[in-house]
Amino acid sequence: MISVADLTKESYLPGNYFAPDAYIQGDYEAGLIENRQGSRLIALPEVLMEAIYAGLERETGQASGIVMFNCGRWWGKNFYRRFVEEVSRYYNRPVAEMEMAEFLQCLKQCWKTHGWGVFELDVTHYQYGFLVVKVTNSAFAQSAPKGGKVPACFAEAGILSSFFSQLTGRDLNCIQTACESLGADSNSFVLGLRERVEPATAWLEEGQDHATIMERLSQSKSAEV
Repeated sequence: MISVADLTKESYLPGNYFAPDAYIQGDYEAGLIENRQGSRLIALPEVLMEAIYAGLERETGQASGIVMFNCGRWWGKNFYRRFVEEVSRYYNRPVAEMEMAEFLQCLKQCWKTHGWGVFELDVTHYQYGFLVVKVTNSAFAQSAPKGGKVPACFAEAGILSSFFSQLTGRDLNCIQTACESLGADSNSFVLGLRERVEPATAWLEEGQDHATIMERLSQSKSAEV
């Protein structure tokens, strides 16, 4: 016979940790924004993002992309640490013990709640050593300079590079292969070991699209095997 104690045991079912109404708190009139753990959040207006792009371009020229990427790497390192700490505490188990579907759902909602867009992970090319991330309605793309010839969301690429490097324990590079600022339906990023994804940079300069780049990367990896 089932006892009342058995029915009430482990009855806590955590909900969506990153639900916007619960996660984002604070006194908006006073300009104070916090997450549900009490950590301060910062809102970056679009005009500020545009100014950062323009200022770096003026001060560093062609090196502006590298600067933005490295800023993203630093940002991604801290973002990963906070994400793991908060999710592990809320769900009462390490991230490494979570089901993949549950982990991805947390990451997708986290990305969306922070205002960075809609996040999707494509593992179609995983057998060749590549992960593809697609972000729709990217905040970084909305602020990127228009009229460029190559994808410009370097900070977003840096965040992804750092996040997935720490997640997998491998030093992964990230190259953006499609950009909403250039008319694409979404931002596309390919992650992999540096020497494997590096050829994509030259193919981008040749004007190759995302699908062609992924096909060539997969073919080159197959040839190695």
